[in-house]
Amino acid sequence: MITPTAPERALRLADFPTLVEALDFAALGETGVNLYGLRGELAEALPYKTLRVTARDIAERLLAAGLKPGDRVGLIAETDGDFVRAFFACQYAGLVPAPLPLPAPLGGRALYVEQIRRMLQAAKAGALLGPASMDAWLKEISEDQGLTFAGALGELPASQGAALPQIGPDSPCYLQFSSGSTRFPTGVLVTHRALMANATAITRDGLKVEPGDRAISWLPLYHDMGLVGFLLSPLAAQMSVDLMPTGAFVRRPLLWLDLIGRNGATISYSPTFGYELCARRGENAALDHLDLSRWRVAGLGGDMIRTKPLKDFAERFAGAGFSPNAFVASYGMAEATLALTMAPLGEGLVAETLDVARLENDGLAVTAHASARTRDFARNGPPLPGHELQIRGDRGEVLDERQVGRVFARGPSLMVGYFEQPEATGHVLSADGWLDTGDIGYLSDGQIVLTGRSKDLIILNGRNIWPQDLEWTAEAEIPGLRSGDVAAFSVPMDGEEAVIVLVQCRSSDPEVRQRLTQDVTDLLRLRHSVEPQVKLVGGHALPQTSSGKLSRSRAKAAYLAEQGERETA
Repeated sequence: MITPTAPERALRLADFPTLVEALDFAALGETGVNLYGLRGELAEALPYKTLRVTARDIAERLLAAGLKPGDRVGLIAETDGDFVRAFFACQYAGLVPAPLPLPAPLGGRALYVEQIRRMLQAAKAGALLGPASMDAWLKEISEDQGLTFAGALGELPASQGAALPQIGPDSPCYLQFSSGSTRFPTGVLVTHRALMANATAITRDGLKVEPGDRAISWLPLYHDMGLVGFLLSPLAAQMSVDLMPTGAFVRRPLLWLDLIGRNGATISYSPTFGYELCARRGENAALDHLDLSRWRVAGLGGDMIRTKPLKDFAERFAGAGFSPNAFVASYGMAEATLALTMAPLGEGLVAETLDVARLENDGLAVTAHASARTRDFARNGPPLPGHELQIRGDRGEVLDERQVGRVFARGPSLMVGYFEQPEATGHVLSADGWLDTGDIGYLSDGQIVLTGRSKDLIILNGRNIWPQDLEWTAEAEIPGLRSGDVAAFSVPMDGEEAVIVLVQCRSSDPEVRQRLTQDVTDLLRLRHSVEPQVKLVGGHALPQTSSGKLSRSRAKAAYLAEQGERETA
C-alpha cells in the first residue's frame, strides 16, 4: 500500500535548520517514499516515520564499522529503499554521502569500475555502499582503495550503541558529482544550510506546494534534479513521492504517465527529451486509461528547452486531461544545490522567437522578422527569492537586458566549493560569492533566457554558433533522425576551427549512408552557412549523461581519441 498524499497534514515548507530535523518532523506524519520496479510494480512503501527509525539504526552501524563523522561515503544510487536508508543514515551519523551512478546499459565493466574509483578518490571516501546485486562489482571497485567498508547495508556490523553526533546548519550534507564527472570528477560540497535554503525556495516560492500535492520522478538519484528535486525537497515538505527507476522510464516511458494518473501526482519534472519520448510512444498506444488532469506542475529542466516536442506532447495527451499551462521552465545546477529560477506557475511555456543572425553576430536578442533565420528560446523565470543573476560581457562588465553574455549567480543555495579543489573553486566562485555558471544567456523582463553553454560554443569566423542549433535542425528536417541522434562540436584543424557533426545511422546500406551524409551536409550548409564534416556512427554510439541526455563533451572526447589513435597507427 503506497503512502498517502495526506492533504490534511500540517504543512511546513522546508523551514528547518538541517535535513535531519526535516526528517524528524516528516516522521510525525503518514507520508513517505514509494519505490517502484522496472515494470511499474510497487517494490516498497517507505513511510518517513519508518525511514527515520531504520536510518538511525544504520547510522550507528556505520559508526561501528569504523567510520567517523565527516568521512565521505560513496553510495551507488540505485532507485531503491536501501539507497534512501543509506543516504539518511549518513545524515544522522554526520557522514557525507556521495551518490554515484549505476553502470551504463551499454558501457563496459572496466570503464565503470575505473569511473567509480576516480569518484571515490576525488571524494577521499572511506566507504562504498551499493546494492547486494552488485556485490562482485563492489569488491572489484574497492580493491586496493583503502576503504574502511565496501558492501551492502546488510553486511554492516551490529550497532555498538555509539552516540550520534549533533548536526548543524553548516555541517556538510552531501557531495554531488555532476553527470559529466568522469575523467576528472569534481564534487560539489553542499551544506545543510544551502540545501534547506534551496528546498525552501523550491517548495515555498517556486512550486508553491499545497497539502494536496504529490510528486513522482524517474530521474536518477545521482543527479541533482532527481536527488534534491524529488527526494530531499518532497521530504522537507512532508510530501509523499513516487520514484521509478530511470531504466523503467527508458524502456516504457508511458509508465511515468500511468503512475501520475494512478497515484494522483501533481508535480513531476523531465528534460525535454522525456516529454518527446512519451509523445512518440503515445502515437500508437491506447491512452484511454491515462488521467493527467491533476498534474499542475510539469517541470522542465536539465537541458536546453525545445518548444516543438512540448507542443507535440500537449496535443498528444490533451485527451488525458493534460494542460499546456502546467509546463514550468526552470534553471539551475548542482553548484547552486539545484534551482536558481522558476517560471511563474500556470502560464505554460513562454518562448521568444529570435533573429539567429543578430544573436550569432552581435550578441543581441532581437525579435525576428518574417524573413529572418529564427529560433525559439524559452523563458526560465526570474531568480528565486534571495538569489541574484547577472549577465556579464567578455571584460566582466554587467550587460543590459537582451544583451547576450555569461550568466553569473549569487545566493544562499550556492556550494561551499568543489571538495578539496581550491583552484577549481577559485575559477568559478569569487570572493564576494558570485558563481560563473558557464552558461550563456540574457535577461528579458527579469527572466533568464539561456542560449547555450560557453564550453560548447562554436566560434567560426567571428560568429557564435550554438551546437544544439545544428543538431536540432538535422533531427527536425532529416527523415529518420530522432532526438539525440546528432552531436555537433568544433575541433582545431589546420590552424582553424572545424565543425564536426556525428550522426547515428542505423542502416548498413552504403547508398543510404552516403545519402544521409550528404543530406546533413547540404542542410547545415543551407540553414546555418557552415561547412560541416559529417561522420556517421552506430545506432547507439553517442554517449549519454546519467539522465539520458546527449553528452556532447564525451562525444567530442571519443572523437578526438579515435583521431589520435588513427594518427599514431
